[in-house]
Amino acid sequence: MNDYQEKRFVKRMLETMFNTLANKKIVLFGFAFKADTGDTRETPAYYIAKMLLEEHANVFITDPKALKNAKIDLAEYGDKIQYVEDPYEAAKDADAIGIMTEWKLYKELDYKKIYDSMRKPAHLYDGRSILNQTEIRAIGFDAHTIGKQ
Repeated sequence: MNDYQEKRFVKRMLETMFNTLANKKIVLFGFAFKADTGDTRETPAYYIAKMLLEEHANVFITDPKALKNAKIDLAEYGDKIQYVEDPYEAAKDADAIGIMTEWKLYKELDYKKIYDSMRKPAHLYDGRSILNQTEIRAIGFDAHTIGKQ
């Protein structure tokens, strides 16, 4: 995800969430640069998290291996960001989920269970094109793949 795509990601969120992210719970699924690593160097999730904070969103991050590095990378934001190991717990009462890293785990989650725990309308932004959008929309999500409709 390059700089343009990062801005486009947040812009899409704004456009589809009634032009404001203020006080909305946005959960980033993944912070690592790529799956199966804790490496956060050059991760698009860092810039997206910062942009979401600028829009006054309540940012939550979940990642199987990179939470420690995420806390270090985003230390300047203190408790403005919540770090949650369990993606189901992170998604509870969320307004939106943004998939940042193509972890196998995120392909295998029970998205019906996640949808049921979220506020409605429940938004899902797939920045890695890992989910079947037809299936996700059938559950009820307002789903978007960045770069596609």
